[in-house]
Amino acid sequence: MTSASEEHSGPRAKILAFCGLAGVLAFSVLPIPDWLVRGSSIGNLLARETVYWGFTAVVLLWLTCAERLPLSSIGFRPPAWKGVGIGVVAAVVLTAIQIIQFAVIIPVFHLSTAAIMIRQQAIMNTPYWYRVLLVFRAAVTEEVIFRGYLIEKVLQLSKSAALAVILSVAAFTYYHLGGWGAVQLIAVSGGGIVFALLYIWRKDLPSNILAHFLADAAGFLTR
Repeated sequence: MTSASEEHSGPRAKILAFCGLAGVLAFSVLPIPDWLVRGSSIGNLLARETVYWGFTAVVLLWLTCAERLPLSSIGFRPPAWKGVGIGVVAAVVLTAIQIIQFAVIIPVFHLSTAAIMIRQQAIMNTPYWYRVLLVFRAAVTEEVIFRGYLIEKVLQLSKSAALAVILSVAAFTYYHLGGWGAVQLIAVSGGGIVFALLYIWRKDLPSNILAHFLADAAGFLTR
């Protein structure tokens, strides 16, 4: 008989973890939703959102059915008041990063914000209810994929927290390149670092999701 810890650290577990990690990394670098759904009508936007949710469901099914690991293995746990407080503080830090980007970094280095403005205006032109769905989807799916799953699989395979943070930030940053342009990656990479370190510290995915939701809501749901 093998123990649960031996079963989940053996060759089979590592192969499954590697396959899952490879799938997540592929999703982060390939514009799969844009390949599957083209156009900017509200119907197409909702269909594209369905692709993101569908991929996240596949990741969770792979974790629970193929790897036979519980959702708690990627940080899902009952929300606690401490986690809520930390999530709010993290959201404030993330908002501060955005402010510093626009108030300091962009003017000092004379960077163009054209791509950011076009993307932001396109989102702001959508119905408010869609923006709520968009912010909620981004908070949940991106934290599941780029923090909970990706970080835990790198830790499982390499035991290196530093490598897990680096890959999480790199994948999360590249994932946002196509839609926002290179300048926005300053804030995205800064946010990725905050999210990754928060997850490594707390292993509390609901706290990460809350921080992500509040930070995005400050930009897209307050006007």
